Parts: sequence; C-alpha cells; structure tokens
Amino acid sequence: MKRNLNDLLYFVTVAREGSFTRAAALLGVTQPAISQAISALEARMQIRLLTRTTRSVSPTAAGERLMASVGTRIDEIEAELDMLTELRDKPAGTVRITCGPNVLRTTLLPKLTPLLREYPDIHVEFDANHGFRDIVADRFDAGVRLGDTIDQDMIAVPIGPKLRMAAVASPDYFARHPAPTTPHELTQHQCINQRMVKSGGLYVWDFDQDGGDLNVRVSGQLTFNTSEHIVDAALAGFGIAFLPEEEFGTHITEGRLIRILEPWCLPFPGYYLYYPSRKQPSPAFSLVVDALRNKHP
Repeated sequence: MKRNLNDLLYFVTVAREGSFTRAAALLGVTQPAISQAISALEARMQIRLLTRTTRSVSPTAAGERLMASVGTRIDEIEAELDMLTELRDKPAGTVRITCGPNVLRTTLLPKLTPLLREYPDIHVEFDANHGFRDIVADRFDAGVRLGDTIDQDMIAVPIGPKLRMAAVASPDYFARHPAPTTPHELTQHQCINQRMVKSGGLYVWDFDQDGGDLNVRVSGQLTFNTSEHIVDAALAGFGIAFLPEEEFGTHITEGRLIRILEPWCLPFPGYYLYYPSRKQPSPAFSLVVDALRNKHP
C-alpha cells in the first residue's frame, strides 16, 4: 500500500498540537487540507486515529501508538535535514526558543542581532510567555530560565550575569509611608503581589538573612501575573514591588523608584539557555548558543 508521508506529518502535528487550526498554522497549509489528508489516512488504515469534538482533538489508542513510533522518526528526519546545512556556504535553519518577555527584550535580541545580520538564512522563532513550557513535548529547540529552576537532565548554558532581587516603591509612596528597614516590616505596607503562572499561588517574597532564607507573605490592593504591570503599578504609587532588579530598567537610577532592603537581596544564578542533549546540533543552533553564551561571568 502506497504511503503518503505528508499524511503522517499532518497527523503527528495535529496530535501534538491538539488542534487542526494550530497544526495548519505551523505547517503552512489549510485546515481543510489537513483534515482531508488525515481522513484519507484513516480510511487507508481502516482505523480511527483521532477523536474529534467541537472543542478538542486527541489521539485514539491506535493514534497514540502511531504517534509514539512515527513522531520520533519525523523528528530524526528533520534533525538530519538541518544537519545538511553544513554543506551550504552559510548555515541556515530555524531555531525555536521559549522565554520570558523581559529576557527576550534585554538579552536575547541584543545578543542575537549581530548573528542574524551576518547569517540571513538563520531564523529564530521566539515564544514569549510567563509560564514554563515543556521544550521537548512542545518541540522547542531551547528555553530560557533562571539557573536554579532548570531540570538536571538538561544542558544549561549561562547567558547573563548573576541577578539580584530589588524591593522598590515610588517617592510618592514613601512620602506617605515611612520606608521599611527590615523585610518583616513589609507586612505593614501596601505591596504589589504576583500570581505565579505555573502554580497559581501568590509569590512569597524571598530575602537573605545571615546565609539563610527569610520568606515574607505580603498583601496589597493589586495582584498581577506579569512583571511589566507590577512595574507600572509601582511607578503609579500603589505600593512596594519586588522583582529582579533588571525588570525596573532605569527607573531606579533615574529616581522614579526608590530601592530599599538591599542588604537582604544577595546575588543568585541568572538566566540560562537550556536544551536536551543532542549528539549533532545543527550549525544554526550551535551559532545561536555561542552568540548567547555569557562570555564575561
């Protein structure tokens, strides 16, 4: 029986994405074309591979088995095709990276700009979000996280210096409320809370005290799950904010925000690029990693 490899590729992509629409966007084809191809594949095999409802698409037991066996082979084929770019005069290919919006703006884009201008055939796709993505399941080449949050089975490459947390508020806020001199006094202040995307809980402010940790649960009128809105609220005088100091940009040095509790904010591991072990990374991926690597620790 003649096999159509495109049908298998369409099936694996739909099964992984759980959506015909997202699969069509990734593959650059129409949704009806994908649906027709998978229906034809199911007809030839005489077995249903996908369970379709108005809200979701998921593989059947047979589909799960096919995806487990075929999906890895498709990944291997794509990796080999990427490797063939070594035979070109210049490296080419697409590198997919998931990261937070701030580190994308402050670190990744500035570091990659010279590389992308030198190698116009290298393409980088960024997935900017505040949550933790499974880079293997979601088929990213790499991700960016703080160094102490990366799984030990990943290769981790430092891409920036160590970071420090910063507790800040506007001059207007401190004109109305005396600045705290210890973290314990934060419970008497209006603080801007952060809702953690992955756990759903509120971020517990973590300070350093004589080599140990000091955790403080704060309260206030406002809670956000995005750092940029926390910064905006602090600038507007809604209370004290607590984020990595780089999130505040020049607001501290230019006096729009006043920093407090510095002795309780010690350096910690900064951002790392992480990715699963691969025997033969593509030339494009190797160049991206080298461009991002922190060469001045």
